[in-house]
Amino acid sequence: MPPVPPDAPGEGTPRGTAAGKARRWGSLARQALSGERESRGAPGSRATMCELYSKQDTLALRRKHIGPSCKVFFAADPIKIVRAQGQYMFDERGEQYLDCINNVAHVGHCHPEVVTAALKQMELLNTNSRFLHDNIVEYARRLSATLPERLSVCYFTNSGSEANDLALRLARQFRGHQDVITLDHAYHGHLSSLIEISPYKFRKGKDVKKEFVHVAPTPDTYRGKYREDHADPAGAYADEVKKIIEEAHNSGRKIAAFIAESMQSCGGQIIPPAGYFQKVAEYVHRAGGVFIADEVQVGFGRVGKHFWSFQMHGEDFVPDIVTMGKPMGNGHPMACVVTTKEIAESFSSSGMEYFNTYGGNPVSSAIGLAVLNVIESEDLQGNATRVGDYLTGLLNKQKAKHTLIGDIRGIGLFIGIDLVKDQQKRTPATDEAQHVIYKMKEKQVLLSADGPHRNVLKIKPPMCFTEEDAKFMVDQLDEILTVVEEAIGAKSESMTSENTPCRTKMPNEAQSELLSEGTSDPRENPSRKRNGLCTDKHSLLSKRLKT
Repeated sequence: MPPVPPDAPGEGTPRGTAAGKARRWGSLARQALSGERESRGAPGSRATMCELYSKQDTLALRRKHIGPSCKVFFAADPIKIVRAQGQYMFDERGEQYLDCINNVAHVGHCHPEVVTAALKQMELLNTNSRFLHDNIVEYARRLSATLPERLSVCYFTNSGSEANDLALRLARQFRGHQDVITLDHAYHGHLSSLIEISPYKFRKGKDVKKEFVHVAPTPDTYRGKYREDHADPAGAYADEVKKIIEEAHNSGRKIAAFIAESMQSCGGQIIPPAGYFQKVAEYVHRAGGVFIADEVQVGFGRVGKHFWSFQMHGEDFVPDIVTMGKPMGNGHPMACVVTTKEIAESFSSSGMEYFNTYGGNPVSSAIGLAVLNVIESEDLQGNATRVGDYLTGLLNKQKAKHTLIGDIRGIGLFIGIDLVKDQQKRTPATDEAQHVIYKMKEKQVLLSADGPHRNVLKIKPPMCFTEEDAKFMVDQLDEILTVVEEAIGAKSESMTSENTPCRTKMPNEAQSELLSEGTSDPRENPSRKRNGLCTDKHSLLSKRLKT
């Protein structure tokens, strides 16, 4: 079982820096809610009062009324979550899961200070953000103070997608240019304007890349074009951007912006090499464009030593536009674009008024302020550094032990585990990764897998994650990888004796169930086809393989 929070059934005592104040979460959160809700059941039965339907009925209603393209986690056996606290989530049966992927509940699920701030402001006022109110300006002041001085003008929105769409509008208005350079495998949002610049999405269907979109190689030093043994990978990847700019200019096109996540999440937890962003910014600025840093998934102290991930690249690198979202409201929908006064004035000079009915409304701003307060008062940046370093250390020990682990990369509480079939060839272990996340779910640990080959285990938990949580997660992973590798080894020996070239098939009893478990059909996206010699369906791992 995962570590147990203090007010859950079977009292436990979480350890770790961030856990100290979390001990009071249960009682504080209940005080923030109505007495009626508290009187309806004991803490152990709170989960049941959140259910309107049985799990089967919920699934049936979802199939009937929710668009089929709106996927759920663990599609073959989805979890019905009815409540959460800190880094833990609970299903309708009261089963506890350790949340290792939820970068939305940034300071912890249902943090009492955030809940209280929302409740108090909601009781007073929530209205159109075009009315004058102190909360929005106070939040803008506090938020700007975390950024370099020149980034001082805020536009509040409701989602990261809205923020990135607005960032593109700002960039295109600034110089009157149209073209955008994006990174391969990037994802920046679900709006039409963002699908166009998100290779993670636009290559999945039949969409054709628009002529104003230019795709640069992902600065991946493990699996990319220029690797860790290259003399200057940062310079080499930046020169790829320079070539794109030159080719665009030769074709009579002009660059409006370069956009990149400060650390690429959907692309496989990629951390750009030092110096890359500086060189790219130099080339983009010289071309008349602006640099947009997408911090929607990686901002607000997740890297630990810095509040914003782009700050890892040094004080000499400052983006022209920064977008943010997800963790900003700890689950409440709020996002923001922050830019320079010069770019903001250029946008205003277009004559088109910009307003957002709910962006920066009094309740959202109150919640945002509470999140900033919690990050500071509970030293969550320090916790990200301490726990992140501890977790990375544990995982590197596992890398030395398990042949399936090709690379461990990460900073703070943003970590990726790159699973491979062959460490020398770095062949992506796509099917094994899907198997692992389902087996981890059975052990009540929630992980996801992503990247171009869906073989990278993503770890980006709430910032109150503890060393105890990290140890528990790694122990479960160790057990699962051990069983998988033993099965692979047993089959490899069998196949070798039969002079068969495929060495990574699983035993015959481990038949393919993964495609029915929500993994995408490789035909949908050529970039996600499984690599290596063994591509027949019998090499897929089955969730029936017991661990």
